[in-house]
Amino acid sequence: MPSKEITDDLELLLRVMPPYIREALHRQADLKNLIEVVMDLGRRPEGRFPSRAITLSEPSITREDLDYVTHRVGSFTQDNRAGIERTLHRISAIRNRRDIIVGLTCRVGRAVFGTVDVLRDVVESGKGLLLLGRPGVGKTTLLRESARVLSTELNKRVIVVDTSNEIAGDGDIPHPGIGTSRRMQVPRPDLQHAVMIEAVENHMPEVIVIDEIGTEAEAQAARTIAERGVQLIATAHGNSLDNLLMNPTLSDLLGGIHAVTLSDEEARRRGTQKTVLERKAPPTFDTLVEIRNRDEFSVFHDTASVVDASLRGRSVRPESRVRKGESYEVIEAETPAPAPVEEPEKRRGRQRERSPQEPGLRKTVRIYPYGVSKDRLMRAINDLQVSATIAKTPKDADVVLTLKAHEKRQPKTLHDLEDHGLEVAIIRSNTVSQMKSFLMQTFGLHDQKNEEDEAMGEVTEAVDRVMSFGKPVELSPQSAHIRRLQHLIIEQRGLGSESRGEVPWRRVIVLPTRG
Repeated sequence: MPSKEITDDLELLLRVMPPYIREALHRQADLKNLIEVVMDLGRRPEGRFPSRAITLSEPSITREDLDYVTHRVGSFTQDNRAGIERTLHRISAIRNRRDIIVGLTCRVGRAVFGTVDVLRDVVESGKGLLLLGRPGVGKTTLLRESARVLSTELNKRVIVVDTSNEIAGDGDIPHPGIGTSRRMQVPRPDLQHAVMIEAVENHMPEVIVIDEIGTEAEAQAARTIAERGVQLIATAHGNSLDNLLMNPTLSDLLGGIHAVTLSDEEARRRGTQKTVLERKAPPTFDTLVEIRNRDEFSVFHDTASVVDASLRGRSVRPESRVRKGESYEVIEAETPAPAPVEEPEKRRGRQRERSPQEPGLRKTVRIYPYGVSKDRLMRAINDLQVSATIAKTPKDADVVLTLKAHEKRQPKTLHDLEDHGLEVAIIRSNTVSQMKSFLMQTFGLHDQKNEEDEAMGEVTEAVDRVMSFGKPVELSPQSAHIRRLQHLIIEQRGLGSESRGEVPWRRVIVLPTRG
């Protein structure tokens, strides 16, 4: 379907404006692009467009102007929002300490058909979908269009839980932008989680659509819905996956994270520090989409693997989609980001000087095990989560891994392999521990482990100092993975924290109280 913008009758919004503001807006050639009108007591009214803001009159807004608008729209609810029946326009109020309205934001509501086409396969998959992005980037528009497509074109039973009436508009009759979906309104924002559960228990939906999950109760309700086999399409407070992981209230949407202290033996087996972050449960949402702007989307098709990789300090490149006219183009397919390959300071066995173009520095290191257990080598690779594969033949490999005993017994074979340009690495014994040691040297992970251990010691000391003296303590700059771990440890001790500075000097500040 070609993308087609349907604007709710703009005249209905203009009619509630004082006449002099209405006339000023009618003089604008690009009136159809109006975003909102701002009216603040004692200030000049302002019209906001995509690339400019204009003053609509020289006289300032009076109480009579504010009353003119409020008397012509629906009742303001507890969240200080009102609307115009059967439209998507929204009027939001600012009140003073005596609960009197002193400002209004009159936002134009639009339903846009065709916008979901760039994510249509994801929406129609039946899997839970979480949309993230900054305010104004079009999340609610995508929710509305998803509800329409699933209900009208796929004939599914869809219920929209509409807390602020932004998805389906004001009044008792929902806006046609949601198709044949049914709409449940929420009497108060703090009851959103209860209406979510009521929708599942009373109305047998196949799909539930909801805007802005923001509290722990709503996150728990979302998990309940997902566990009952209902497809959930929602947005949440937060611009990105990292924002959500760092939010103790909403991280449950991604499965929740907690700090786990490993035994010495387990830490050695994994090749990690003793304190690690792990996912507590399956994510509520199977798929996550970060909306960069109205035409660019980053799609993570497997939320669980993305979260697990992130907690190990590694990233996953999403599938990047860009809208192109009436279709879209996949710019980059979703791929696990390779672990950084660094030249180790010292390597067992023979090795030559390598230039960046040579095979040993490829994104994925291909290892041919010569006299080495393939199963144990694969276990070592999986435990460390490094970007390495096992080659079937020497000619497919970047490096040959063998035992010291084989070097002594069959030196000619190994020399022949080296003569063919292969690096030969030697370990002492056929154990997972020795293989991990080789992999950690290959991928430069030794220093990272020591840094993580030191960072955990530093945050523990800092927490004790803050609890003793009540003053903030600044930690050393760390990677995103270590900062995330530090934030969680601080949170568990009942203190506050924040990150400051730019990468690579970004660091955590331990605060006496939570923000």
